[in-house]
Amino acid sequence: MFSWIFIIIVAYFFLSLSAFGDKLILKGSVYPKLYVFYVGFLGGFIAFLIPFIHFSLPSPQAFLWIFIEAVTFILGLYFMYSAVESFDASRVAPVIGAFQPLIILSLSWIFFDALIGGKDILAFVVLILGTIIISFESKLKISKKFLKLTLLAALMFALEFISLKLVFGHQSFLEGLIWTRIVICAIVLFFLLDKKIRKEIFEKRNIFNKATGALFLFSQSMGGLAIFLQNFAISLAPISYLAIMNALRGLQYVFLFIITLFFSIFLPKILREETSKKAIFRKVSGLLLIIIGLFILLF
Repeated sequence: MFSWIFIIIVAYFFLSLSAFGDKLILKGSVYPKLYVFYVGFLGGFIAFLIPFIHFSLPSPQAFLWIFIEAVTFILGLYFMYSAVESFDASRVAPVIGAFQPLIILSLSWIFFDALIGGKDILAFVVLILGTIIISFESKLKISKKFLKLTLLAALMFALEFISLKLVFGHQSFLEGLIWTRIVICAIVLFFLLDKKIRKEIFEKRNIFNKATGALFLFSQSMGGLAIFLQNFAISLAPISYLAIMNALRGLQYVFLFIITLFFSIFLPKILREETSKKAIFRKVSGLLLIIIGLFILLF
């Protein structure tokens, strides 16, 4: 029943590697539409799997959910990168990560009457608390613009999470995954109608230098593998457990903390972050809560 838990744990590990790459890239200037374009365009390469699987046209109802998933995914990315453009990435991701599972839980209950109860609710609350403690920085400045962008991103990603589950209710896993990435790729191609975007893609050579370009490809490769595994977990889990699956995202911050701590100690020239006793205590406390939440969920 809970095979999806182990798959999502591995997915969040790869997502932490992707986030680490993004952390290095996003230290400089961020171009929201451009970044969304590259993420969406590269995702379309999954179409190369088509000759190796049974592939067919989706039904009109399935295509509706595929389209909704694609649009909400793109909007979620856009709002997230817009927030990162104006605010620190280390403050944007935790807020989105805290609100997204709460929105998923609410939407699952309102539209599908899918509820969790008993120890699952307790596990959900503990996982959310662990995620908040491990991911939030000690100083978090909140403004109207910050709240607007992060909440919109959380809402879009929550809708994307649920619509993806509905896609897999109509299509096989690989078919559904390929169709969603193809539609996302097709939509972001319309970004090329924007003269500014065309100029940034084809004329501005300083956006991705050789090192940053390689880092971006690494980040997207890890992210692509993570999305593949996450989507597979979504296809396996009941809709009532999607909120818990999303709450397990705290594991991503656990892995990211370990990676950044390693670089801060041994390779500070690449990345150095706050490693005070207070910060380590806060993150270890969050880690313990996430472990407790997992224990409650599994046993």
